[in-house]
Amino acid sequence: MEDILAVLANGEKRFSKGQKLIAKYILENYDKAAFMTAGKLGNTVGVSESTVVRFASELGYDGYPEMRKAIQEMIRSRLTSVQRIEVAKELMDEETVLESVLCSDMEKLQTTLDECDKESFAAAVDSIVNANHIYIVGMRSSTCLANFMGFYLNLLLENIHIIQDTTVSEVYEQIIRIKEGDVFIGISYPRYSSRTVKAMKFAKSTGAKVIGITDGMNSPFVDVSDILLFAKSDMVSFLDSLVAPLSLINALIVSVGTKSKDNVSNIFKRLETIWADYEVYEHSKL
Repeated sequence: MEDILAVLANGEKRFSKGQKLIAKYILENYDKAAFMTAGKLGNTVGVSESTVVRFASELGYDGYPEMRKAIQEMIRSRLTSVQRIEVAKELMDEETVLESVLCSDMEKLQTTLDECDKESFAAAVDSIVNANHIYIVGMRSSTCLANFMGFYLNLLLENIHIIQDTTVSEVYEQIIRIKEGDVFIGISYPRYSSRTVKAMKFAKSTGAKVIGITDGMNSPFVDVSDILLFAKSDMVSFLDSLVAPLSLINALIVSVGTKSKDNVSNIFKRLETIWADYEVYEHSKL
């Protein structure tokens, strides 16, 4: 975002009157402008939609959607909860929340599938299968993703460690034995957890392989991960959608299971016996 704002701030002399209005609004209201259509931005500042589109092109973007996406990617980690709520008010109303959220989730799933690096995905699966110990950390809203991943991997593999989000010192106490031959999986989405990033740096310094599950190249995970897996998670009001990240984790778990089909089959045969003996599940009415 600094690059875009710098261009807007420094280009005032060469901008036309209409372009100056657009630039001024974006500079002062980038949190709202990032989610406006070209038409709405034009109406807001008093210029035509075509003027907005041409302005994006003159800034070096293929079109307005690309410029808007660039701003969105850069600001998501900076918006406060209050700013997110204000943006959400602009994007949806009470009558369209269900449709807006579900359609947005479907779009993020498709984008994640289209942009997924299959080589990185395969490398992550191989690293997990061959690891001596696997440490998984996801803090704040990503805690549920880490717990879900850890729960199922623990059924398939030995030596799974889910790092609990407690005090700073206790996080390092839980990973003090990590070393070369182990895998550390970090999960975080905007607003990124600084404690997760620091724990990943520590793991990397020990020689462990670090896998980062995050949203894109603007994530701080890029500089500390050996393997990066991206899943889209655009904001919805004050929260982030975790549908695509959860789906990506599902795929990882299934892929790990297929690497050892016989072992998985034996494990679940034993589990079914245990579940039946100890009446873990209630029978359905049908």
